[in-house]
Order: sequence, then structure tokens, then C-alpha cells
Amino acid sequence: MTNLISAFRLAHEIEEVVVIDVRWSLTTGRPPGGEPVGRADYKAGHVPGAFFVDLDTELAGPPGERGRHPLPDASTVEAALRRCGVSEHTRVVVYDGRDSWAASRAWWVFRWAGLRDVRVLDGGFAAWSDAGLPVSSEQPEARHGDVVVRPGAMPVIDAAQAEAVAREGLLLDARPAERYAGAPSPLDPVPGHVPGAVSSPSTSWQADDGMFRRDLAKRWAEVGAGHSDDVAVYCGSGITAAHQVLALAEIGVDAALYPGSWSEWSLDPGRPVATGPEPG
Repeated sequence: MTNLISAFRLAHEIEEVVVIDVRWSLTTGRPPGGEPVGRADYKAGHVPGAFFVDLDTELAGPPGERGRHPLPDASTVEAALRRCGVSEHTRVVVYDGRDSWAASRAWWVFRWAGLRDVRVLDGGFAAWSDAGLPVSSEQPEARHGDVVVRPGAMPVIDAAQAEAVAREGLLLDARPAERYAGAPSPLDPVPGHVPGAVSSPSTSWQADDGMFRRDLAKRWAEVGAGHSDDVAVYCGSGITAAHQVLALAEIGVDAALYPGSWSEWSLDPGRPVATGPEPG
């Protein structure tokens, strides 16, 4: 079963699913003392009936030694899903603005939490509005779902396991190539990448319109030749890496997520760091 859904298919099935808006900005984040950036977009217009879930506070734990977007507490995810009316067998569709990075994080967290049927609106809200489908500014009342979250349904690795995968399997770095090579970033104390990791920017798994590439198997052949087991993905803080985990799932490749990603790895001065582009 595909993990993606088109705008027209969602419009056809909208009465049968719970729709969750997770619009979010990697660069602007949350203004000091203000509401999430995505919530302002949501209030201005969203898929009719959609609920808003905040990535920073409901799909991630507080930033700290585990990275900028560590895994959230199970109780936090459960409360968010119940507010949206989710029960054990509810079908859920998530979307963001366009690129499906935040939506993929939501997909991954909800699957990790034990939901079985979660799909991402391919192309996000941009695809919905570009298709001329109705938009609403009405916010639905909180519901009272009874889903019980059981974390652990998706594979997760920690820093030590990431180092082992880079050495013995295939560890993909989903950040832009320049950050992999060692370009300084204000987000992290140390530039570079996990030694042995392979550069695989999330943008290389997308088409120009922000949707997932239709030739994902071709992209996999370019970066994963000879690998089918022991595959994992990391990025800056575990957001865009989830996008790549979803892309791989679409072609039958099971990949683990390193949630702490570079934001955790780079905090420990004892961990090895590599710089420069990939050889060859």
C-alpha cells in the first residue's frame, strides 16, 4: 500500500479520514512568545475539516542533548491524536505546505506510535489549492478519540548504531550536499558528517513541484547500489530524514531513522567528524 495520496483522491475520500495539517518552517520556526508559523497559515486557509498539529511541541520533544527535534513523549502524541478524533482503526492523512518534509515527520511519528494507515498528501497544501479544491478557515472542534499509542512500530537507531551502520551498512545523510561537505551552519556547533555516511539530499528525492519523484527506484539505484538491509537515514534534526524514510518505503526498502541526527551527533566532541565531498 502506498503511503501517499493525491489531492483528488483525498477530496474523494475526505469524509472517511481524519486530515491533519502540520505546516511548519525549518528556517523561521516559532517566533519568541508567538504561535507556530504553520498555525497562522492554517488559520488563513486549510483543507476543510483538517486539524492543526504543531511539529515543534507535539511531534518532537524539547530540544536538548538528544538534538533539536528528539522523539516526543508517547503521551504527547496520544493527546494530539485523540484531540483530532483518532481511534485505533482511523485512517489519517497528513500534509504540510508543499515539500512533505514536515508531513513525513508526522507520518513517521504516527506510524512509530502504532497507527497503521497514515498517508501523506503528495505536494501538500499547494497541490490541494492548485487543483482548485475547496479551502476553509473554519477550525473544527476538538474531538475525543480513544487511540492508545504504543511506540516502537518504526525502526530507530541511536548515535552508536548510526556509527555502526555507516561502517557496515548504508547511512544516508539527507542534508544539503554543502552541509554534508562541512559548510558552517548556525544550527550546529560542528560542521561535517558522520564518517562513512553517504550524501543523499532530500531534494534529490523530489520532483520540481515538491512531490515525490515518480522514479524513486532509479534514485535508490544511484545511492543504494548493492544495499537492501541495514539502511538508516539522518539529517539535521530528524525532520527531512523522515521524508527519505518514506521515499524508501514506497519502493519496499525499510530504513531506520536516527532521530537525534547531526544536531545530537555534533554536540559530543568525542564523536568522529568527517568533512569534504564524497570520494569519486
